[in-house]
Formats: sequence, C-alpha cells, structure tokens
Amino acid sequence: MTHIVHPYVHRLGVIRDWKSHWFGDKKKYKEFLKSDVLLREFLEKKLRDFYVSSIEMERNEKSLRIILKTSRPGMIIGRSGDGSKKLKDDVSKFIRKQKLLGAEEVKIDIEEIRSPESNAGIVSAMIREGLEKRFPFRRVLRQTIEKVMANRDVKGAKIIVSGRLGGAEMARKEEVKKGRIPLQTFRADIDFSSERAILPYGSIGIKVWIYKGEVFDKK
Repeated sequence: MTHIVHPYVHRLGVIRDWKSHWFGDKKKYKEFLKSDVLLREFLEKKLRDFYVSSIEMERNEKSLRIILKTSRPGMIIGRSGDGSKKLKDDVSKFIRKQKLLGAEEVKIDIEEIRSPESNAGIVSAMIREGLEKRFPFRRVLRQTIEKVMANRDVKGAKIIVSGRLGGAEMARKEEVKKGRIPLQTFRADIDFSSERAILPYGSIGIKVWIYKGEVFDKK
C-alpha cells in the first residue's frame, strides 16, 4: 500500500473545504454523487483549453450552481455572454441525456483567478500546453518554476513529469523543486494538481505542488 496522500484531501476540514455542497434529501446521495462526477468529467473535457483550475458545485432540491475558477474568464463568457449561455445549455442537455438527478434551474458562475502563476491547476495546464506544442520539456519545467517562484506569496514549488519524455523509448521521471514543501504539516497551504499531456508517442503525466505558507486561525 502506498503512503502518498492527496494534499487537498489531507487538509479537508482543517484549512480546506469540499468542492461539492449539497442541501437536500440524504436518500439521494448516490444520485447526487453520480451526477457530480459525470458533470465534472464533462466540464473538464469541454473546458480543457480554457485554463480552468477548479469546478465547484452547490445544489439543493431545485437548483444547481456551478462555479468555474479560471484565469481566462473572457474566453468562457464570450462576446456579450454567448459562451456562458451556450455552456449552460450544454450542461442542461447533458443532464437530460444522461438522465441525471439534475435541477430545474442551472446557474454557472465564472470567477477570475487573479494570480494564475500561484495556482497549481493553471500551472499544470501551462506545462501541458507547452509539452503538447512540442517544446523541450526541461525548458518548459525551468521556465514554469521560475514564473511560479517569482510570486511573492509562493514559498516553494515542485513539478514532476513522467512518461516518454522527449519521445524516448523508455519512460522516465523528471523533477524540479525550489523552496520547501512541508507535506506533513496540516496548517501548510499546499495547492496540488495533476494533469495529462497527450502526445503522439504517448501520454505524459504532470504533477504540481505549490506551497503558499501556513494558515493560522484568525483568533
């Protein structure tokens, strides 16, 4: 058994909150869970190139609210809101097609991430884009970690890529690290993301850890 724990899950209820909030009948837990998982997969696939860092959901008996956090809100919203309207229609259509426990009313809120270089989801998307454009992986890693560490609120960062790097026959792993990443400290605000770059000779896995200091109670 592995001893690796997801940094986000590790801190749930300590300094992190859940990405889904439900208010309703407990008996519908199974249907809610299935609906959330399939909707998340659908949105991740649809918004792959839009630099979406997280998808949060809030639902009750009658309405579903989806919060998209992205560094490129203009691309999703589109001209005069056409993009967000189309996305809302696509989500409603998907819920009906999959016969999911949907909602009478679907709302989509798009929030802008002010500091994209200090967000693990955005950083992993940047690395994926660089690798898929066939840039040398070492240069991509070096430039990305320098951009991340240039942020004042970032105390440490680690990036790992693994797979057929540079089209090599044998898969291997490459790691770059700057600063410190205290994974065992619950107070440590560690942002984590994993991504996959799809290349002609196979997939390359990307993992990003970003440490932004310790979170103390306001008291």
